[in-house]
Amino acid sequence: MAFPKSPLVGFNKIMAPLAAAVLSATWLMAAEKPAGEPVRVFILAGQSNMEGQGFIKADPKRNEGKGSLEYLARETATAARFRHLQDKEGRWMVRDDVWIDYLGRKGRLTVGYGAKEDRIGPELGFGHIVGDAERGPVLLVKLAWGGKSLAKDFRPPSSGGEVGPYYKEVVSGTKSAIMEMGKSFPELAGKPHQLAGFGWHQGWNDRVNQAFNDEYEKNMANFIRDIRKDLGAPSLPFVIAETGMTGPEEKHPRALSLMKAQAAVADYPEFKGNVAFVGTKAFWREKELSPSSQGYHWNTNAETYYLIGEAMGKAMLGLTGR
Repeated sequence: MAFPKSPLVGFNKIMAPLAAAVLSATWLMAAEKPAGEPVRVFILAGQSNMEGQGFIKADPKRNEGKGSLEYLARETATAARFRHLQDKEGRWMVRDDVWIDYLGRKGRLTVGYGAKEDRIGPELGFGHIVGDAERGPVLLVKLAWGGKSLAKDFRPPSSGGEVGPYYKEVVSGTKSAIMEMGKSFPELAGKPHQLAGFGWHQGWNDRVNQAFNDEYEKNMANFIRDIRKDLGAPSLPFVIAETGMTGPEEKHPRALSLMKAQAAVADYPEFKGNVAFVGTKAFWREKELSPSSQGYHWNTNAETYYLIGEAMGKAMLGLTGR
């Protein structure tokens, strides 16, 4: 069901009783799209920081709510950047042009698609950027699990040894989500689709293991090649988000080595113009500005996760020419 919008992005309250029941007190973010456009499918994969640990609710017990999405949306210094996520009554917007399939959790894009329903990950910022730019509907297929390495869990076939079980899950999960798209989202039934891009945010488990660290660059390059082959998309645009937690002041040799490896892959001649590296260290927020001191989870800061997703979305648009 589509609704008119302003020249930018319009918001309209859904009046149908069924929609109101489904969306509770939420509003739908309407976006008029041309009929007949294929569904553009983007995969978002990785470990716990792709799952997303950014808190939504401003809990006074968690550092007075600082760094939560609610706090960011109401504070003067950050409200302008996050205002589009809420209506005038402070209810979270739900897009009617972007859908998400995250390991059995399915629906239209809004808050709550992080590791738990009270959190966000990069999908929120990514989905808003890509959704605004794409002419047709967008489906995000999110495949992320905590505590997984590229060297073992996501190990690609071309790296030799046992293929990682979560590499297989990414391939099978993507194919299944696309095959079941019409069943999962009746609004998309019968529509053609295009596999449009792959976003990757992972690295902590390789960053803390020297042997895994040493082969990260090789494994990352092989992962891209193998994913493209196994999904039948030889030029699939690929965005790598830096494992930049702990920020610009990070000095640990292993951490620096892993981030250097991630950036290096995007500079391979074969990947020029079809793989992008996104720096994330600038999105680090200290624990004094965050809900927690979990450095490996970006201090559970919602601003960080949103900005990572936003940056990934912009990089993806640069690759796709949107």
